[in-house]
Amino acid sequence: MIAEGADSCVVEAEFSGRDEALAALLAEADVETAEDGSLLIRRVVSRSGRSRCFINDCPVPVGILQEVSGRLVDIHSQHKSLLLTDARFQLSVLDHFAGNGERLAACRTAWQALQDLRAQLAAERERLDRMLADRDYTEAQWHQLEEAKLVPGELESLEEEQRSLANAEQIKEALGGSLELLRAEGEVPGMSAALKDASRRLSAIAKFLPAASALQERLDSLRIELDDIDSELESMYARVDLSPARLEAVEDRMSRLYALLKKHHCRTVDELVAVRERYAEALSGSEASEDRIRELEKELQGAEGNYHIICAELTKARCTAAPSFAAAITESLHFLELDRAVFDVAVSAAPESAAGSDRVSYLFSATGRDPQDVAKCASGGELSRIMLCLKEMMAKFVGMPTLIFDEIDTGVSGSVADKMGRMICAMGRDMQVFSITHLPQVAAKGDAHFVVTKSVQDDGRTISSISEVQGEERVMEIARLLSGATITPAAVANARALIAES
Repeated sequence: MIAEGADSCVVEAEFSGRDEALAALLAEADVETAEDGSLLIRRVVSRSGRSRCFINDCPVPVGILQEVSGRLVDIHSQHKSLLLTDARFQLSVLDHFAGNGERLAACRTAWQALQDLRAQLAAERERLDRMLADRDYTEAQWHQLEEAKLVPGELESLEEEQRSLANAEQIKEALGGSLELLRAEGEVPGMSAALKDASRRLSAIAKFLPAASALQERLDSLRIELDDIDSELESMYARVDLSPARLEAVEDRMSRLYALLKKHHCRTVDELVAVRERYAEALSGSEASEDRIRELEKELQGAEGNYHIICAELTKARCTAAPSFAAAITESLHFLELDRAVFDVAVSAAPESAAGSDRVSYLFSATGRDPQDVAKCASGGELSRIMLCLKEMMAKFVGMPTLIFDEIDTGVSGSVADKMGRMICAMGRDMQVFSITHLPQVAAKGDAHFVVTKSVQDDGRTISSISEVQGEERVMEIARLLSGATITPAAVANARALIAES
């Protein structure tokens, strides 16, 4: 697309007129619109392959440009007649005729909701299957941890008790010796008795020596503290357990906890408790998953019902519209000199989709007998005429501002070409139509006539240009289409007659 020696190619087009749906689309894309509704669309393609798109000088993604241009122009290129073999195209034309726009939108929404629910249900079932496959292992692990009767902080207490039990004799001996020293009997009084006697002596001289009173109070405090220590030592001495059985039980419990810590890669009993809770959650999660599956199945049933109702409405509308649609196309084909042609529309069941559950087949017979699939029995010229009839039909319902035919008249000539030209001109009364053609019967009927030419420049570049021809120049162009390289007087006269008739 980029000329030799150039860095980029720029394609630009200006459109005028107002369209509320298009205005809403542009507003959503943050594109400013002119007061008169005109649009300037531009695309710049660089040699590197990158492109930039603009609408009213506002940069937009190429997707927005395609969506906007799709609402402005319908281009029927030479190969588009092959769309007649496309079941989706056949269905869309019938839906346009039947006015199924709202039903189709509702069907697409219902189909999407149905697919979403199916995906959610499949994912939830897969999740449940995984949980059930691991359930035996999970349950065994949970039971092992549950039977262990885990208590947060238990291991630290056990380790302390184990140290106490393992050294019980030494501890008991030390505690007993301390008590004996505090409670000395016989000729040597105990510390508490000695402090009490000293306090009494100081109290006796306190009236002569006031400082002795303070010393007495300190001795009394020491005696109270000493009595408290004695009481605590006696309590600790009584609690020291010399039981080998208890030591064995504590060490067994510690060994069990250590084994669980190692197995589950934990450092504390608190972490083991968390692991146990996770296993418990996984076991209860399967029940929650089963509940969720039941909910999704119920929602899916409702979504399927809603979708099938919409599909039934679409089927009814299509079957109702099919005879009228077929009759209208048949009438147009008769106008294009397929006098015995029969066009029919068959609506049959098809796999469910966003467009419903119908398949549409276009049936055609040029002889009026035994209509068959149009793709199997129509010639190139017949395909062109059928496609023009369909385009004419769509133009009435789609509301496309501009329609471009790129040699839709391929394969026809004579009076058929003349009638195709009339049909194209009739479409031009309701919309803007460009027809690219090599047939003089069609070219003569246009309100304006443009000629595309190519020339080779001195530097070797090929230049394409387009220019409007009027008056005598147009007569000569029509004559050239009629006679070829050598324009004869008869061709000129014929050209004048064609333009006059148009």
